This record gives sequence, structure tokens and C-alpha cells, in this order.
Amino acid sequence: MKTKKLLAAAVAVGMTMSMAGGVASADEIEYGEGTITIWVADEVTSFTQTKAEEFLASNEDYSGYTVTVESVGEGDAASNMITDVEAGADIYGFAQDQMARLVSAGALMELSDTYASFVAENNDSGAASAAMSGESTYAFPLTSDNGYFLYYDSSVVTDPSTLEQIIADCEAAGKGFYFEVNSGWYQPAFFFATGCTATYESDETGAFVSSDITYASDEGVAALKKIIEVCSSSAFYNGSSVGNATNAAAIVSGTWDSSAAQELFGDNYACAKLPTFTVDDTEYQMSGFGGFKLLGVKPQTEVGKAVICMELAEYLTSGEVQLERYNEVGWGPSNVEAQADEAVQADEALSALAEQLAFTIPQGQYPDDFWTLSTSFGDDIIAGTYNDSSDEDLLAALTTFQETLQSYAG
Repeated sequence: MKTKKLLAAAVAVGMTMSMAGGVASADEIEYGEGTITIWVADEVTSFTQTKAEEFLASNEDYSGYTVTVESVGEGDAASNMITDVEAGADIYGFAQDQMARLVSAGALMELSDTYASFVAENNDSGAASAAMSGESTYAFPLTSDNGYFLYYDSSVVTDPSTLEQIIADCEAAGKGFYFEVNSGWYQPAFFFATGCTATYESDETGAFVSSDITYASDEGVAALKKIIEVCSSSAFYNGSSVGNATNAAAIVSGTWDSSAAQELFGDNYACAKLPTFTVDDTEYQMSGFGGFKLLGVKPQTEVGKAVICMELAEYLTSGEVQLERYNEVGWGPSNVEAQADEAVQADEALSALAEQLAFTIPQGQYPDDFWTLSTSFGDDIIAGTYNDSSDEDLLAALTTFQETLQSYAG
């Protein structure tokens, strides 16, 4: 397997090695010497430096290389790579919403079938999908820990699996169900649940050139009807910040709020994936956006360095290292074996998120106006603008919403 992967890395940079008897073995790769530069977020810089040095020291063939790990956040790393690929890091972390731009800019080496199989077989489906552009895999998943799920008070909510029961329990107890309806981040939880789409394609400059938005549909109407129903409940509070919640028994938020939620609910603290909801006798699983950190390798011109970079990126995203990273800084693993570890399983928030991410889509690039318009649309829903609307009127409102969203591209 090792030889197969090394040769696969060679092929990935468009170089072949042949001799009289056929393809050369991995032993004949000339690794050369130099420096491998890695960009990662500040909180894992020291950790990454240590693990990278351990990796290089594990193979004497790599002794000609040293590694330099620099603190560059995921957003800045992607922007810097797109601006100047040649001057960028050899290996770098980035958020999945930057994938399309990085591929268009030629800043990512496509993974060979062997590495792509490693990604698909060892990571959860959401993270593996986030590492792809089209049918090809371009990165190694690093985390699976950005998204939202349900925090709740188990003394109030008797069944967190259905939205209708959650709201009924909150109403009966005079407590609140918090959901940020006027947010383009949370709002799609309803629309994606019913089968609607809302995605954009951008070019290497970041300009949005096309969109795929299907809110103006029967599926969109079903989602909007449920949002209106939720907002009409006496238990409904618009919001997602646990720290700002004053009467919550249930709140949709992310792992960043776990400490605040534990403090709020105390011994009754509990977490779950988002619930299902029912509209016109059809049940839907709440969905939404998922967020993942990825590790990419810049295209290399030297086969030896390409091999080492690929092997190092694979190692830094392996289950063993992901688990160590979780224990040191709390980053949620994407590797399924690491997710099954006792310590990770004991983390209720991460476990709930891992379950929810199976129903989400990786967040891509969206125009700023997408978020602004989603807020405005949500404000109208909360204000009761559509409370007495027919299905036809709701479809008309969604058509206007969709056409405006589409106007932001192309």
C-alpha cells in the first residue's frame, strides 16, 4: 500500500518513472531536500509543528527536509493562496467554503484515487463531500465541527426528535424555543429539509457566475409554512446565542455555545440532532449548513516533495492525529474512528453535531447580499407578514425572494 501511494503521488504531479522492466518502485524516488511550509490556525500551530517533525523523523528518506509551520487562519490562507499560489504554503488549512475558488486558482493538487479512497473511507460523509469539487477530491478533511444542532432542558423537553413535540413542551412549561429565523445561516435548515437548494458558483476571482436556487417551489412553500407556524408559537424566540437566552428550554446553536448551554441547563443539559417536522402529513428532517476544515496540498513541481507533502497531509489528518488534536485543543474529528473514541463520544455537543452533519450540505461561497436578504425575509416572517397567506401567495413571495437571490450571480 505504501508503494502504491507513493507512486500515486508521483502520478499526481504528472511525472512517470519507467525502466526496462516497467514502472519504477517507490525506492527510486529522489526525495531531494528543502523546506515544507505549512499554514494552520494559531491554536494548532505548535501541535502541527510537533506532529510534522515526528513524521519527517519517522522516515530517513525524508531527512533532507525541514518543516516550518506558520500561524495563518483558514480565511487568510485561502485568500493568500488565491492571490499568489507560487508564494503560498505547501500545505495549508482552509474552510470548505473556499474550495471552488482554490480549485479554480490552481492552488490545490488533485488527490489520486488512492488518497481519495483514504478520504472517503476514513471520514464522515459530510467531510468527505466537502473535500470534493465535482467528482474529484482535492483535500484531506481535518475537522467536522461547524454546524448547528439542538441544546435542550431535559426536564422540559420530553422528546427532542420532533419539532412539534419540542414546541408543545416549551409552550406547556412557559419556556422558550430559540431559533434564529432571520439568519441566512440557520434559515436553510427548513428549506434544505424539504429538498430546496440554494448554491452559487464563483470563478477564480470570487465573482459569482451562476446559482442553483429552488425556493420557489412546492418544497419551498412547505418549508415556509412550517417557519410561519413556528414563529406563531407562544414559545418562539428569535435568536441563537445561548448567552443571551433568558427563558430557554431549547435552542439551536453550535459547539461554540456548549459551555454556556451547560451552565444554563445544569443537570438537565442535553443535546440532540435537529428534529423532524411535519407539513401536510409529510415528515422532513431539519437540515442546514455544515462546516468543515480541510488540509490541502499546493501543486508541486518536484515529485519527491510532492510525495512527502501528500504523505504528511494524510498523516496530519489521520484518525490518530485528529484524536490527539481533539484532546489538545478540542477540534472535532472528521475521522470516523476518532469520532467513536470514548472521549469524543462523551462530548454530547460534538456527538449531536456529528449526527446532524449527516443531513447537512457543506457551506459554499455566498454573496454578502444573500445573508442580508435572508435576514430581511426572516424579519418579515417574524413580523407576521405571511401569517394569513394562501399557498399561492407564499409561492409568489418565494418567487420574488428567489429571483432576487439569483440576481446576485451572473
